[in-house]
Amino acid sequence: MKKKQQRNQNQSKNQDKESSSLKLGDMINQDIMSQLRQKQKELNEAEQEKRAAEEEEKREERKRREKNKSFEELLGESNLNWKNYK
Repeated sequence: MKKKQQRNQNQSKNQDKESSSLKLGDMINQDIMSQLRQKQKELNEAEQEKRAAEEEEKREERKRREKNKSFEELLGESNLNWKNYK
């Protein structure tokens, strides 16, 4: 009885090793893999375009704020020490 249990345990261990050695790529056919890769590329490109659009929007917002600043705000942001020039 003990030998049968040991054989069953050994067989189950071997099956676990075989199933764990299989990779997802081995189980999925090549057509599906190529579709997944293409979709990943598209998603990456869309994300990059989104980032670029956000950066452009931020730049435009900074330009608008800079354009609408008053003289007092511009003077306050200046790095020069105006007291030295009096």
